[in-house]
Amino acid sequence: MPRPIQALIHTAALTHNLARARAAAPDARVWAVVKANAYGHGIENVFQAFRGADGFALLDLEEAKRLRALDWRGPILLLEGCFEPRDLELCSRLDLWHVVHREAQIDWLAAHKTQLPHRVFLKLNSGMNRLGFTPQAFRSAWVRLNALPQVDEISFMTHFADADGPRGIEHQLKCFLEATADLQGERSLSNSATALRLAGDDPRVRADWVRPGIMTYGSAPDYPEHDIAHWDLQPTMTLRSQLIAVQHLQGGDTVGYGSTFTAEQPMRIGIVACGYADGYPRHAGTGTPVLVEGVRTRTLGRVSMDMLAVDLTPVPAAQCGAEVTLWGKGPRGTVLAIDEVARAAGTLGYELMCAVAPRVPVLAAA
Repeated sequence: MPRPIQALIHTAALTHNLARARAAAPDARVWAVVKANAYGHGIENVFQAFRGADGFALLDLEEAKRLRALDWRGPILLLEGCFEPRDLELCSRLDLWHVVHREAQIDWLAAHKTQLPHRVFLKLNSGMNRLGFTPQAFRSAWVRLNALPQVDEISFMTHFADADGPRGIEHQLKCFLEATADLQGERSLSNSATALRLAGDDPRVRADWVRPGIMTYGSAPDYPEHDIAHWDLQPTMTLRSQLIAVQHLQGGDTVGYGSTFTAEQPMRIGIVACGYADGYPRHAGTGTPVLVEGVRTRTLGRVSMDMLAVDLTPVPAAQCGAEVTLWGKGPRGTVLAIDEVARAAGTLGYELMCAVAPRVPVLAAA
């Protein structure tokens, strides 16, 4: 039989979470953000569940090709825009909308020969300081774009750095509203945290388009302040495997490379077919939560390339072949949220989703 590790993609949960995003901003259109191969889920695996979105947003031209090959004829937005002039040829051919965030991209458009003008989103750097024109340069960038026959409609966007934290978005929102005050065009502001926490109460941030990302994949954008149950989100990915060995330890015995865990008394441990070569974080130390046959327990010692150890004390009857849930949906309706595993490992659910290795079989599930 093949090695027992699998990643399950829950299509009904994807549909549910997208509906939650729409409900959070009922007057806005919704981008389904599928960058990074749909946050590690696979574009082809999420496509049917996300067909109810108004458009897809991503970074990679090859991923845009995959969406068009799936017969998506609606909007596709390149969130980082074009990377070189010839990318505009593919934008014309595939009818891709694209972000403009620096002067060179305007230069490329000015030199681009096309019969169909492009839809662009002009990005303002309102304080995130990654991409976008400064408030001082924003208006001149708009003037240049507006004068180009290669450009049809100009929309506006920015990205909030602290929508999930105490600083909030007001300083960036004020900057955006001032920069775009008298300009005609659609707006896109809200990421997952903004949509869930603010869009329902503040029409200024709801705007015309919302860009929910991590929430649609079953992770709470403001964890641990709120978890997925609070936001009525469902896990969309389960990483599961099995016990492939059981060991009986005596007090003083150690586990794994570096002997980082020492048993204080006799105990049973299980060895799971999952390691950092599968995408499980090597830096997840003893105590990271895990489910064995739906029962909550913990990892022990250092994660190896292909295996990790778990404490079987709460599951005394567990034997080889027992189901192990690394994150996601376990047996009998149990759930181990990816956010909880990520926090124990000192990282984010985003990273765990995107890090699942190509050698792990990915299967669609209910």
